[in-house]
Amino acid sequence: MKNLFAILLICSFLPANGSDSILSCLPKDVSQDTLVSGGPAQKAVTVREALGRIGAQCQAGKLVDKMGREIYFFHLIGCWGNPPADYQELLASQAREIASLKGRYTVLEIPCAASNPRSIL
Repeated sequence: MKNLFAILLICSFLPANGSDSILSCLPKDVSQDTLVSGGPAQKAVTVREALGRIGAQCQAGKLVDKMGREIYFFHLIGCWGNPPADYQELLASQAREIASLKGRYTVLEIPCAASNPRSIL
């Protein structure tokens, strides 16, 4: 009986369907507690919450959503104390790049704020 309990306990920590652990698939510069944009008029959520919402899985070393689209983490720019002269061009370029990435990936946007991004979203 003790062996059965030990096996059940160990199995409860293994990823479902034999896939790699989701944490092992996160990029080095992203942790499960990193905040990501929740979208317009929504509060930021953690990477862990966002991945749960989209049904993320780790397959062959890559994070994918429940539809099998690879997940891409995009670090936003734009938190300037005194913005550069070409800030509008930089933001427009960023918007174009994100739109292009969304054609191929599920994009999770990481706010640039070094302070608590939940307070600015």
